[in-house]
Amino acid sequence: MTDLEFTFEYIRYPVIPVKFNNNIKETPFIDALLDSGGDFIVIPMPIARYLGLTLKSAGSVDTAGGTTSLFKANLNMVIGSKKNFVTYNNLEIHVSERKDIPVLLGRHPIFEDYEIIFKKQKDQLILKNPST
Repeated sequence: MTDLEFTFEYIRYPVIPVKFNNNIKETPFIDALLDSGGDFIVIPMPIARYLGLTLKSAGSVDTAGGTTSLFKANLNMVIGSKKNFVTYNNLEIHVSERKDIPVLLGRHPIFEDYEIIFKKQKDQLILKNPST
C-alpha cells in the first residue's frame, strides 16, 4: 500500500472511479458506490461477461432488492484516475446475477486501507491512507 490520498467530487452518492481488468481485457473507469454495509466488492453480471470471467458459485444472498445468486472471481482493480491511482491485484470479488445494481465497494479492501472522510458541504469524498 502506497501513501496516497484521493479527493473525489461527491454529488448525491459516495462514488469513486474504478476500473477492472483480468490481464486480458479492461473496463473503462466506472463509478463505484462505497458500501459500508457490505463486506466485499460486488459487480453486476454484465461486467463479468464483458471481461470473460470464470465464475465459481458462491451461493445466494438476501438484499434490499430480493434474493440473488452470487459468484466469485478474481480481478485486478484500479482506483483513482490516470494520474493518481492505486492498483489492487488478484482481488477476490463477487458477481451478482442482477443487472440493475451498481458496482459496490464493501469494506474489504477500501475501508481497511483508507480513512474515509465525507465532506458533503464541500462536495468532497476523501480517501486518506492513515499513515500519511
